[in-house]
Amino acid sequence: MTQQPSTLVVKNIGQLLTMRPEAGPRSGPPGEGRDASLVGLVEDAVVVIRDGLIEAAGPRSVLGPAAAAPAGAAVIDAAGGVVTPGLVDPHTHLPFVGWRAAEFEARLQGKTYLDILAEGGGILETVRRFRAASPEELRTWARAALDRMLLHGTTTVEAKSGYGLTRDDELKALRVMASLDHPVTVVRTFLGAHAVPPEYRRRAGGAGAYLEEVCLPLLSEVRREDLAEFCDVFCERGVFDVREARLLLGEARRFGLGAKLHADEIEPTGGAELAAEVGAVSADHLVRASDEGLRMMAEAGGVAVLLPATTFTLGSAEYAPARKMLDMGLDVALATDLNPGTSPVESLPLVMGLACRVMRLSAAEAFRAVTAAAAKAIGRRDGTGVIGPGSPADLVVFGCRDYREVPYRLGVNLVRTVVKGGKVVVADGRLVRDAS
Repeated sequence: MTQQPSTLVVKNIGQLLTMRPEAGPRSGPPGEGRDASLVGLVEDAVVVIRDGLIEAAGPRSVLGPAAAAPAGAAVIDAAGGVVTPGLVDPHTHLPFVGWRAAEFEARLQGKTYLDILAEGGGILETVRRFRAASPEELRTWARAALDRMLLHGTTTVEAKSGYGLTRDDELKALRVMASLDHPVTVVRTFLGAHAVPPEYRRRAGGAGAYLEEVCLPLLSEVRREDLAEFCDVFCERGVFDVREARLLLGEARRFGLGAKLHADEIEPTGGAELAAEVGAVSADHLVRASDEGLRMMAEAGGVAVLLPATTFTLGSAEYAPARKMLDMGLDVALATDLNPGTSPVESLPLVMGLACRVMRLSAAEAFRAVTAAAAKAIGRRDGTGVIGPGSPADLVVFGCRDYREVPYRLGVNLVRTVVKGGKVVVADGRLVRDAS
């Protein structure tokens, strides 16, 4: 097994997006100067990596001798391309087994999601498959998905349980995530309150009973095995209401789990307000969130994680009001929402392109939403999502001269090289299997 050098120099960078916090103003109308500040744009740049961390990053002319590659160092020639932090996906539903292409076809023929659910499909199909799957089968599916995401520049993901919906199956999901042994960093979230399982739907007060009998008792086991950092809940009418969500997240806090919410996707149920109340690190979806709830989130310092690929896949015309959120001073992140039903999407550059087109984000805002803001949405405080001295050496080299090409060239994978923790894990657009 070949050992990669401890020092790595990325040279000939045409555009370096540092996403440094001091880069400049984050609000106001998009514009070339403002956007350059937003992403910390540096031209003709060099990045020096040592022992898995960024040692220096900046203009070649300013770094001077520090930009030279020492003897024995590895060198990546960016060939005038764009270098950014590794992309961060703050909302996925890994692990799962199986796609739902038949459901996709049924929707094209006019069936609604509720029609499909009544026939035993939808999330119920994924739950059945998940419960029947072995841990090794789940690992195989998850690793393959992470491979494809890595090829599109994703170096950190948040992954949720929520397809088991029993004590043993929720623990199975979290244990599988903890054992993936993959270059992509996986931040684990307990989403036992993803849906009311079939066996509880037939009971009066089924949602409350499921929380009391399964989700709440699981919190101590999740904490004892250190299986998750966060607890999430699907707070919507017909699933778990605000009172139930508040109860679960309050108990989760007692066990040291941070709060996240699926909120206000279908109806304005007060999910954004609850997110602010409980100090959630993020609230996700927010298509129908109230203005007051968004203002409260901004004041509380939470992040709005928006999922345009989900809205697109469902054929809806109503997207989350990203521009309004940014104008309120609310941090906005973007995620794939990777799942087999409503967003079988693994590419963050594709999500960025959708967000620019349908949410009117600038390319700079979209890049910040999948780096620095996305890292904040999953509680990363180690420099993930930015490029600066001491931050993790997670980088993407894109084969283009202008960073705006990444969301503009919709559906084209421009990723050429990916560095994770100072090791090259994608080279020339292909996975590097030996990245030790």
